[in-house]
Amino acid sequence: MSPEISETSGFPDAKQDSKYPPWIKASLFSLQIAFVLVLLIVWISSKGLQESKSLWVLFFYSFPSEFLIATVPHEPVLLYFGKFYSPITVALVAISGTVLTEILNYSTFKYVTDLKIFAKLQQKSAVIKTIRFFNKAPFLTLWVAGITPIPFYPLRFLVVLARYPLLKYILAIFLSRFPRFFILAYLSYKIQIPDYILLALFVLLIVIANVTIFRSLRNRKKKG
Repeated sequence: MSPEISETSGFPDAKQDSKYPPWIKASLFSLQIAFVLVLLIVWISSKGLQESKSLWVLFFYSFPSEFLIATVPHEPVLLYFGKFYSPITVALVAISGTVLTEILNYSTFKYVTDLKIFAKLQQKSAVIKTIRFFNKAPFLTLWVAGITPIPFYPLRFLVVLARYPLLKYILAIFLSRFPRFFILAYLSYKIQIPDYILLALFVLLIVIANVTIFRSLRNRKKKG
């Protein structure tokens, strides 16, 4: 049976999706956040991991670099591993970590949107219009945003607000991110980009991402 549709918002009612007790959802939410934070701290604090050529590092790095509003970029690390492994290997390892991370993203945002504090947000006209616009071509929107440099993190929140099915979301992630990862790894494999350029790119992307996020939050705060 399909979920009921809210008469005011025009999309499925979040209350229909609450299957688990609050304490279980809160525990899972906390564990997910803690897991990614630990991975990020370990990676930042270990120079050996940062210089490692192990594919496990690439796999686990996908979590902090793709989780929610990522604070560290994924692309420079992909380019780094692309110098040592075949493009298909790098793309497969990266997409495996990315798919698992996006499942965590979906679960985490779902927990957040189910909170009462977000009830009013979901009734705002701007949110309703955005969701209706997204629902006109959700899969295509996700695919384009996933394969291009367009900031993807707003869509992680939007798919949950729109109650877009998780399986379709993951399929869109795979079909968009995998070719993107392959292209980046292939370019790096052929060009062999020097490490100092990759490091400079890493720092530049961190600055750009965090400045953009900070400005966005500051502007929203000014608007109340």
